[in-house]
Amino acid sequence: MSDRRIFVSRRLPEAVLAPLRSLGTVEVWPEETVPPPREVLLEAAARARAMLTLITDRIDAEMIERAESLAIIANMAVGYNNIDVAAARRRGIWVTNTPDVLTETTADLVMALLLAAMRRLPQAERALRERQWQGWSPFDFVGLDVHGKRLGIFGMGRIGRAVARRARGFDMEILYHNRRRLPEAVERGIPARYVDFAALVQESDVLVILAPYAPELYHRFNREVLYGMKRGAVLIVASRGGIVDEAALVEVLRAGHLAAAGLDVFETEPIPPDHPLLTVENAVLLPHIGSATVETRLKMAERAVDNIVRVLTGRPPRDPVDADGP
Repeated sequence: MSDRRIFVSRRLPEAVLAPLRSLGTVEVWPEETVPPPREVLLEAAARARAMLTLITDRIDAEMIERAESLAIIANMAVGYNNIDVAAARRRGIWVTNTPDVLTETTADLVMALLLAAMRRLPQAERALRERQWQGWSPFDFVGLDVHGKRLGIFGMGRIGRAVARRARGFDMEILYHNRRRLPEAVERGIPARYVDFAALVQESDVLVILAPYAPELYHRFNREVLYGMKRGAVLIVASRGGIVDEAALVEVLRAGHLAAAGLDVFETEPIPPDHPLLTVENAVLLPHIGSATVETRLKMAERAVDNIVRVLTGRPPRDPVDADGP
């Protein structure tokens, strides 16, 4: 068993890695924030029995074709569009993710982003820190009421339903659009109303994008769709970058058609330093921190490790994914 090589693409707590060390040689990329370069991943795929990856690690068909002994790619994330799952399946390689453990944490962050964008919290806090606040004024830093608004959810999966539960506490009406409509009993329990895509765009006061990325969703929210939203509406993007045409979003925000937007994910990450979104005052931007709590990140790492342990000890993983996506 000592000849097994297990590659971990980012530094993780030693207590989390301990179960892997009993199964073979664990090679850990030493950086915490900088992902391993492509050549390192290519070598790891060619030599390793297991790989623990992050969403920043692109595992494509070329890497997988080099994998002579790879049994599992355990992605420490819910999404897995960074991995060519179809290529892995052709080679008989398990691909796993970490569902469930980050649902509630991410839903908390979505509501925080929604509140920050609608109530202009970053702008107000920034003015205070920069000594620009001169005292209370009737229309300084005025935002939008959250309570009573109509919330549209694009992608009513686990996280979407968790966001809907929180939104009900703000007396928000819930609309949603999904690839598949939820059972009627689930809709009543939220409660939420299924609408087609056009109605979701046109009727939502706040629209939250929570659908997992798929190639057919690339720039689904393009210029036409964004201008089709209500004037003064708010857009929240919290699943994966690429679903929104960011250049079009900049235009729509600067034109004042949308009151605000909040983004935790971007088409290119990290966001380029010259990205025009960084200069848009009514955009609240976060560095992909949806699951960023101590408790949840540890659970995600432990879940990824558990999937590797299961496969390397002859058992099926707990969280396999398939080529068709979730």
